[in-house]
Amino acid sequence: MNKERKLIVAGNWKMNKTVTEATALVESLDRDLGTQTDVDVVVCPPFTALDAVSAKLRNSLIKVGAQNMSENDYGAFTGEINAGMLRDLLVHYVILGHSERREYQQESDAMVCSKTKAALAAGLKPIVCVGESLAQRDANETEAVIGGQLQGSLAGLDAEQMKGTVIAYEPVWAIGTGKTATTEQAQQVHAFIRREISKSHGNEIAQTIRIQYGGSVKPDNARELLSQPDVDGALVGGASLDAGSFSDIINNTRN
Repeated sequence: MNKERKLIVAGNWKMNKTVTEATALVESLDRDLGTQTDVDVVVCPPFTALDAVSAKLRNSLIKVGAQNMSENDYGAFTGEINAGMLRDLLVHYVILGHSERREYQQESDAMVCSKTKAALAAGLKPIVCVGESLAQRDANETEAVIGGQLQGSLAGLDAEQMKGTVIAYEPVWAIGTGKTATTEQAQQVHAFIRREISKSHGNEIAQTIRIQYGGSVKPDNARELLSQPDVDGALVGGASLDAGSFSDIINNTRN
């Protein structure tokens, strides 16, 4: 699978895995993947396991990501974690604006944008999520919804900041449902996202930024999805909780 942009596959563990379970998973994953360099691999454990997972992967090619962070640098924000704290744990990536955060915590595009800027300022690579609900897709509002999310979540980012950003398209209707966008549907939306970025930040940035697909990605559909010209990786949920399954996804997409 020869692509101009290097594929990036990230596992979002959500609220799963104790510290013991998390370290066992990454030990197995690191062993399975060996020294492959074809795909950038990221694991995103819950906050409680970040320190232990980072320690296990200190000499690995697998990078560690967080599932969220505060837009604030420090202060009286009970229960929050800032970018500096993540950097201190050798975290490289952070997922921002996931549909579950947008829905359950009512995170707005403006908040996602603030978090994105805070992450970039601290040297973290944000994975900014966008996606439409089933009702919005059925109403033919996919492009309007995603276009608005892109505009709001990336507002004010300059070219250099965009280079350090990953976009994840996650159709809400395909997350944890077993439903998956067809390769044609995924490609159409990814191409639309790239066109929107070209309008806002120029064609050079649009052609270099990586756009992941997230939504019930599994070993048996990963290669076909990621073979699409504008699909540059995957944000994997449930299938990333098993080292063998996650390794299979990565290996199935390698050159």
